[in-house]
Amino acid sequence: MMNAVQLAVTDGVTITKRNSIKIFRSLDLLGSLVFTPVMFVLLFGFVFGSVIDVPGLSYREFMLPGIFTLAVAMGGIVTGYGLTDDLQKGIIDRFRSLPMSPAAVLIGRTTADLILSTASLLIMGLVGLLVGWRIHTGVLETLGGVALLLAFSYALSWVMGTLGLAVRKPEVFNNVSMVVVFPLTFLANTFVDSGRLPTPLRAIADWNPVSAVTQAARELFGNTSAAMPTRDVWPMQHAALASVLWIALLLAIFVPLSVRCYKKATSH
Repeated sequence: MMNAVQLAVTDGVTITKRNSIKIFRSLDLLGSLVFTPVMFVLLFGFVFGSVIDVPGLSYREFMLPGIFTLAVAMGGIVTGYGLTDDLQKGIIDRFRSLPMSPAAVLIGRTTADLILSTASLLIMGLVGLLVGWRIHTGVLETLGGVALLLAFSYALSWVMGTLGLAVRKPEVFNNVSMVVVFPLTFLANTFVDSGRLPTPLRAIADWNPVSAVTQAARELFGNTSAAMPTRDVWPMQHAALASVLWIALLLAIFVPLSVRCYKKATSH
């Protein structure tokens, strides 16, 4: 058992290096890394910020944790697309013919994309500071907020990796992933208080993992207001714990499921 784990980690590090080099040699991906976060912050900050009022708090401070969650959620799409692209080109078939752990390709892919999400989050944070976002808590809380966002990104990478290996084609994956990610991220408290939503949608938003992560990030960064009380539902009252439980559940389900899909996936 220990040898299998060591093999998975060792091979995973090798694949991580391979994918990281590929990312940083891709000009279009690097351009997306730099400009997409900036576009998110500026577009939502200045367009929505001028029309939405948040009691006792600047809308940009309310909005930024939601933008962070949206960005790391969309970062999982990179994982699924990368796997379908490698699968279509026959690279996955070559990996499977080598004496390496079946989990190594997935560990390497998700870890490399976690590095990408970290860089994207850093850029968004810097741009957010320029447009008026501020952190009102200590260093430990701030680091906890960042760690929670990245852990959520990592969990969603396994979800999207499983989806990519299931559909196998990059074009199909792009369409399916948007159908999954956009309702998940917008039917939440990312941009508006979920209490303002119609009753059926409000219940969905309150129990949406994106809402829990966003609320936890707001609390850890100090972007909350006494004038806007927290929703009286368990995930919102215990957002950090709910986020950790959601992350653990997603990993418990999709890590073994993605490995199973990887073993069955072929380029044909």
